[in-house]
Amino acid sequence: MPKMITILGPTASGKTALAAALAYKIGAEIISADSRQVYSGMTVGTGKDLDDYVVNGRQIKYHLIDIARPGDKYNIYEYQRDFHKVYAELAQRGVMPILCGGSGLYIETVLKGYSLSTVPQNPELRQRLSGKTLEELTEILVDLKARNNSCMHNRSDVDTAQRAVRAIEIEEYNLHHPSSNTEFPPVESVIIGVDIDRESRRARITERLRQRLEHGLVEEVEGLLESGVSAEDLIYYGLEYKYVTEYVTGRTTRDEMFKGLEIAIHQFAKRQMTWFRGMERRGFTINWVDWHMSMDEKLEYIMKLIVTQS
Repeated sequence: MPKMITILGPTASGKTALAAALAYKIGAEIISADSRQVYSGMTVGTGKDLDDYVVNGRQIKYHLIDIARPGDKYNIYEYQRDFHKVYAELAQRGVMPILCGGSGLYIETVLKGYSLSTVPQNPELRQRLSGKTLEELTEILVDLKARNNSCMHNRSDVDTAQRAVRAIEIEEYNLHHPSSNTEFPPVESVIIGVDIDRESRRARITERLRQRLEHGLVEEVEGLLESGVSAEDLIYYGLEYKYVTEYVTGRTTRDEMFKGLEIAIHQFAKRQMTWFRGMERRGFTINWVDWHMSMDEKLEYIMKLIVTQS
């Protein structure tokens, strides 16, 4: 068996149900890789679909869901730290982890074992770097990384001037604070991707949005606002929380909210797939399963794949 199985896919692709069915079959537990499902009280809007974790009457254990308070700004550094705590605990118990989600950055960071840092912004440094070309910033970064004995992350550090400045900021800080980074090892994993065609995905997104509105999405947002979470904090989380908060606070009509949110989720799903295709270009092997296959067919394919890659 591999050390971990990863199941990824865009929103509305049925990845959670597939992960739960596989967990039931092999006695695994699920580690969520969703940047918003970490927040408690944000259940309908983030699509936690907790019923999916019950298979044939058995509760499948899941992790990294409902671990932060609404209104907090949970980040990828915290996620990587929390993932490795769970991963180590499962390894100690001899339990197979299934990493499941649609947050490509979270998944890639865990699998690659990127060295992340809690480095604060340096306004003075940013001022000095303003106006420099991407080529000039790259030269500065390469020199700093050489001095720190660190490496480029597939050149993603210099995709844009903004990213290059942040990377320089981190390296400059680490030069004087060598203990600021936490090193996490890469994690070996068989990666399964749920491939859903565009039309089916769009239809499922629209239907899921209608269902969420029928099952209390507006009431969930109202409750969060009443509990003291600010409208600005909810809008920060984007998608459902942004559009429904704007509706609840009278900034838009219900029809405007639905249409705007529907478009935004479609665009989000497209960006997810773009990220996953980018992962393939960056060296990850994603074994795609057709969404139209039955659950039994998907599980049979995955079990054969696990055997061949063990």
